[in-house]
Amino acid sequence: MLLFEGRYRAIRAIFRQLRPKQWTKNLLVFAALIFSEKFLDQDSIVLSLLAFVCFSLTASTVYIINDLMDIEKDRLHPEKSKRPLASGELKVVTAIGLGILLLLFSLISAYLIEPMFFAILIFYFIVNVLYSIWLKHVVIIDVMIIALGFVLRGFSGAVVIEVKMTSWFILCTMLLALFLALSKRRHEIELFAGDPQRQRKVLEHYSKGLLDQMISIVTSATIMSYSLYTATSGPNVYMMWTIPFVLYGIFRYLYLVHMKEGGGSPEKVLLDDKHILATVVLYSLSVMFIKLYY
Repeated sequence: MLLFEGRYRAIRAIFRQLRPKQWTKNLLVFAALIFSEKFLDQDSIVLSLLAFVCFSLTASTVYIINDLMDIEKDRLHPEKSKRPLASGELKVVTAIGLGILLLLFSLISAYLIEPMFFAILIFYFIVNVLYSIWLKHVVIIDVMIIALGFVLRGFSGAVVIEVKMTSWFILCTMLLALFLALSKRRHEIELFAGDPQRQRKVLEHYSKGLLDQMISIVTSATIMSYSLYTATSGPNVYMMWTIPFVLYGIFRYLYLVHMKEGGGSPEKVLLDDKHILATVVLYSLSVMFIKLYY
């Protein structure tokens, strides 16, 4: 019985270390599938699912590396101290071995799917390792690297199903990702108001006022870019019907950031806030309906 409980705890620790909740970020891989009208093509669906799995496992490898490097700092964090490595629930040797296996499996699978997808994953991995080591301490560059990760997710989804990404898609994805990254930094400022440098050195160079200005600029640019995209990207303007979903989603997120002290984890907001989740689902269904019938 004790042996069974020990194995169960070990498996649970490994699963938590992979951070499956953060895999929701990789759902952006399916964006190309939806916007390219290939969401009814069986081969494209399978390829997108495989790309999602590969990206998720690569991202989990990055999380392991990041947690190994920040293990001492995480122990001071009110939430991150509960992570398997920081709490001691998962051994360092086990985490290293797990990371190597996940990375090899995801990269080999990516190469078999599409060599260009393999190259994107390699680039994503290298950039995120550099982020963990150095770039996360460089003001403004840190949030731009986070935004780049989202663009790479969207680009991966387009590569595996062989569709061309438009400049509008890249621009809107980048701006929305910057919005989320800046909101995350603002949440961290609130969380460590008394001692912001305790967790991230880069927070020394941010202030609530500066972040609010940046968020305001990016929010306006995101809404304008998406509105222009829906008005000019196709033979008709029916995609403009989806603008209210984008407006509500962004405004709801701003409400959570400013009034509920949220926004620290976009994936947590997506899963915990029913309004945001419903907006994302309805938006996706609306886009598929418009692409299919108009």
